[in-house]
Amino acid sequence: MAANLSAQDHISGVLAGDRVAVARAITLMESSKPDHRALAATVLAGLLPHAGASLRVGISGPPGAGKSTFVEALGMRLVEAGHRVAVLAIDPSSTRTGGSILGDKTRMNRLATDPRAFVRPSPSGGTLGGVHRRTRESMRVLEAAGFDVVLIETVGVGQSEIEVADMVDTFLVLLIGGAGDELQGIKKGILEVADVLAVNKADGDKVTLAELARREIEAALRFVTPRSKGWTPPVLTCSAVTGDGLAEVWAGVEAHRAAMTQTGEFDARRKHQRVSWMWAITRDEVLRAFREDPGVASCVERVEANVEADSESPVAAAEELLRAWRRSR
Repeated sequence: MAANLSAQDHISGVLAGDRVAVARAITLMESSKPDHRALAATVLAGLLPHAGASLRVGISGPPGAGKSTFVEALGMRLVEAGHRVAVLAIDPSSTRTGGSILGDKTRMNRLATDPRAFVRPSPSGGTLGGVHRRTRESMRVLEAAGFDVVLIETVGVGQSEIEVADMVDTFLVLLIGGAGDELQGIKKGILEVADVLAVNKADGDKVTLAELARREIEAALRFVTPRSKGWTPPVLTCSAVTGDGLAEVWAGVEAHRAAMTQTGEFDARRKHQRVSWMWAITRDEVLRAFREDPGVASCVERVEANVEADSESPVAAAEELLRAWRRSR
């Protein structure tokens, strides 16, 4: 991050659509340094009036579903249709080192180098929900820079990895056929929040398997209460390699937006997203303040050691830390 840049420098660069400025602003949003947090808040306040006009699409799916290939193929189709596309690709962080491979930019080489697109890999940082803890802020930066479609590719799919559904307009779940049990790896909770489902890799000798999977998933949806009244999630097939079915998948996304706009749920979701964002920031800041509290800091190593040695239960240890925190108030 360039030193000595003011908040206005960041704001002006993003609003001008400068790619370097956009990258710097996202890095600023993701930083946990105290001085960066204050600057990021000022920058974000200046950008928010210019954000909100994009279509936000979350894309999730089990390992092997071909998410990155799908996102690049769909992104290229969208930019060729006149859209400006931004991708936030969340990579899993190591639970030991906190590191992340951040390989999505290399896997999406064509899209990443297209001037009409912007691909940003970010580590999950151990955050549940398959997203980075500052994904919402990064998304607003991209919107303010003029990207009208923002695709968020999550770490994976599962009960703990659907937080992205709370920050997008359409949640697209990508699946594959031919895995034996076609519903393996997809939980009921995912089906309950999916707006569009697509069985990928429907090409070559896998077309029949993909169609079988599509029918089985469609049948399973009959036992799930839909997320939105008046909208039945379509189950489609596609191939990110050949491009077959991608137009239909995007048509499903656009149809979902049209239906939600007509019923007023689109605006209702956006309002809910803003409230969820508020509480997410509150949780982060409360936990940060708790960990930085002098009373907690003075005993946390001892308490952790006791828990590791099994001489103190996690419940008792948590209560001890809370008592230490309360005494400091």
